[in-house]
Amino acid sequence: MLKFYNHAISWNTRRVWITLLEKEIEFEEIRFKLDGEQMQPDFLAINPFHHVPVLVDDDFKVVESLAILDYLEAKYPEPALLPREPQNLAVVRMVEMITVNELVPGIMPLIQQVMGIGEHSEERLEQSRQKIATVLAFFESHLGDNPYFGSNSVSLGDIVAGTVVTRLPSLGITLEEYPQLQGWCHRLSQRSAWQKTEPSPEAIKAFLSTMKKSMKMQKQ
Repeated sequence: MLKFYNHAISWNTRRVWITLLEKEIEFEEIRFKLDGEQMQPDFLAINPFHHVPVLVDDDFKVVESLAILDYLEAKYPEPALLPREPQNLAVVRMVEMITVNELVPGIMPLIQQVMGIGEHSEERLEQSRQKIATVLAFFESHLGDNPYFGSNSVSLGDIVAGTVVTRLPSLGITLEEYPQLQGWCHRLSQRSAWQKTEPSPEAIKAFLSTMKKSMKMQKQ
């Protein structure tokens, strides 16, 4: 059976968790608190980069969430979470990579502000908001009238982007100007896999507290 090393709040973890549930794959869950467990020798032997998620399939270890998603799609092709038509596949891949390379870095200053870590000028925060707005406009245009990105059914692009976009209102980023994305977020929230992996407010609060302490210790 697959072993899935994870953390309840991490969106990197959640995208893998949702994929496992969408594909109805059996797995053993091994949850980390990220309070130092990830630095222990036993885990470093599995992932020397000391972060989650990690998927272990017998003796084969897969690190990095996007690599894990591709592994699961290749090994468990049904139900398919990647479209086959070239343009639709390109849309899904663009959404995945733009989320990781553009949206997440754009969000980080806002997250740090919420956590009270670091000093960010209003100009820097506005730059972050503009970067996020560019991503959201791109997503809105490429979603169009489709229920999901590149398909009539949920895809890896939806899972990767959705785990981040649905968190934006908590950072003061409204989706009111993006009606297609609003409907898309609602559809995702109605899915069983989404509901099962939704972190509680208490869990989020505890996670932010742990991360705040960890980041302060790293600066000392």
